[in-house]
Amino acid sequence: MPACSCAPARSDQSQQRALEWRWQRISGSGITYNGIIPHNHSLPVQTTLFKIATIVLALTLIACSPKFDWREVRGTDAPFAVLLPAKPASYAREMELNGVKLKMQMTAADADSVSFAVGYAKVDDASKIAGVLAAMKTGMLKNIQATTSKDSNQSGTEIVAYGNLQNGQPVKLVGRFFARGAWVYQVVVIGREKALTPEVVDTFMTSFKAS
Repeated sequence: MPACSCAPARSDQSQQRALEWRWQRISGSGITYNGIIPHNHSLPVQTTLFKIATIVLALTLIACSPKFDWREVRGTDAPFAVLLPAKPASYAREMELNGVKLKMQMTAADADSVSFAVGYAKVDDASKIAGVLAAMKTGMLKNIQATTSKDSNQSGTEIVAYGNLQNGQPVKLVGRFFARGAWVYQVVVIGREKALTPEVVDTFMTSFKAS
């Protein structure tokens, strides 16, 4: 299947709206977008309507559903590698989680109405890591207004949850929350339940390696 090329080129404004939508969808901060600047872009910092951003993305998905074009992506700051199904975008934001101020970074890609993301931050105080990870997981569940969730392993670092986006779209979330050294990670995939096939989820989740 050829790569998708039918979606129209976006203006800076529509691109900004789609980026806002993506951050709200896959950020574990539980904080409404308030100006995320993707790396290598110079977009205005502003707060816009979530509904408009949702419409922009919906129209793009209707126009063309891209295939899963897996490629390896490596972290620029944090030491990790992961397979993503499309060209990724990177984001960064200063925030506070469980009383810890940190720089939350995210590398993410969308394909076939599914969002794949790796969020990461460095926590210098080892005693704060557990609290930051708990806040990341709680924030992610709040973001999808989770109605049901369960830990998929005994340590509670892996979860499966069901909920709804702010536009009412029902979604499934599969996520891992863990630390390697001073780095905390959230590896998350969110989308329609039918789109999150075991093959897609396993390809993404098992590909993640942190050193």
